[in-house]
Amino acid sequence: MSVQLVCGGITFEAAPVELRERIAFLPAQLPVALPAIKTTLGLGEAVLVSTCNRVEYFGATAEPEQAVKSWPLFLRQFHELERQFEIPSFHLEGRDCVSHLYEVASGLKSMVVGETEVLGQLKNAYQTAQQHGATGKWLNRLFQSSFAAAKEVRTRTGITRGNVSVASVAVGLAEKIFGQLEQCRILIIGAGDTSEKTLRALQNCGAQCVIMANRTYDRAADLAGKFGGRAVSWDDWEKEAVAVDIIISSTSAPHYMLTLDKVRALLRQRSGKPLFLIDLAVPRDFEPAINQLDDVYLYDLDDLQSIAQTHLHERQTAIVQSQELLKPHITRFCSWAEREHEALRLASLGANRFSA
Repeated sequence: MSVQLVCGGITFEAAPVELRERIAFLPAQLPVALPAIKTTLGLGEAVLVSTCNRVEYFGATAEPEQAVKSWPLFLRQFHELERQFEIPSFHLEGRDCVSHLYEVASGLKSMVVGETEVLGQLKNAYQTAQQHGATGKWLNRLFQSSFAAAKEVRTRTGITRGNVSVASVAVGLAEKIFGQLEQCRILIIGAGDTSEKTLRALQNCGAQCVIMANRTYDRAADLAGKFGGRAVSWDDWEKEAVAVDIIISSTSAPHYMLTLDKVRALLRQRSGKPLFLIDLAVPRDFEPAINQLDDVYLYDLDDLQSIAQTHLHERQTAIVQSQELLKPHITRFCSWAEREHEALRLASLGANRFSA
């Protein structure tokens, strides 16, 4: 039987953040999820990608129909979802699957077109799958070639120019609300890659008072020092929140960092001073009900998506150039796959003759 490359999942284009957060995978869950998805979807090889804006699988299988049928079942079982939970998924096979991965790696299918964070996320997902024995000849070649293709796109086009990360869009929103950020007090919760991009964007906008909080204080201190900010211990960030203008959060916590009750308590100490919250996490860090409160303005990833769409027209030329650059990479991979399939077919024929 021939091996078919398949992929599927959900993205920000079809699913709101409240759905994406319910089926997202934390890094610690992937070693358990990988063997489960291989078994349920009938995959010989598998990579599972979970980011703020997408949850997708890539696989090699002799039974693509089982993968299509079983993907919702896998999510419901792993995340213990109710049976009627709707999962608006896409499914691609063969060359379409290859093209999809190459475009994702190149930032062409991101909420902020051209952003570079997704490439690192794909590399981490692939590395995790490889380390746990979930990949083989097909996905190793596919992912490694997609990274090379993405590098050429980013080198030879202007796809990464301008505001090309969710973090930079978030800071742009803060700047739009407050005008100049020099006088604003800003609290960053979490010290991952998104927070680092946020700090860089804040520095570029002239922010002077940035406070950094992370469960690991040394990481917060290193990052804050790098961008002229100040680190506080994890136990103190809620006290700091009383006096800040903006809180931007991007942790991997499985629970809310700020709840409705916590913000109510904060407001009692703020004397009517407005508070702007920007939630860059999936699962979300801020309880959505916070938006019901007066003097609090909460934005999440879906809110930022509409802002990001306004930048799309500026990138149309670079998008077309990127797609043209990807075509020979896609053709080269598909030609290799065809040769491999033919070699397997001939080997199978030879084995059958020998056994006869």
